Amino acid sequence: MDREQAYMRMLGATANMQWNVALILEAKAEEAEKARNWICNHIHTGTFPGDQTQLKQTLVVHDQMVETIEGINKMSQGIVSVLKAVLQKDGEEGQSSGTDFQFGGGFGGGN
Repeated sequence: MDREQAYMRMLGATANMQWNVALILEAKAEEAEKARNWICNHIHTGTFPGDQTQLKQTLVVHDQMVETIEGINKMSQGIVSVLKAVLQKDGEEGQSSGTDFQFGGGFGGGN
């Protein structure tokens, strides 16, 4: 397998991973909507014996959301690493398309 085929396999795997992330996010959104509906219809001020219990339940839900976001962030960082590897190798071989593609806009800052 030559280098170009290896890069294409890396990019194909990255695209599959992005598709799976989209499916995970869709399932999480549906789950969150069901939970929201249940909470709105069943949870009232008298449901919890005290404020501490209510706070604990709220923190459990938020911890689950934070774990999901952290997992997606780690997968996104992996995708960026693959793209950087492919693009840097392409640029080193002198096959650049005339445009300098740089990561670092958006949330990540500079290189």
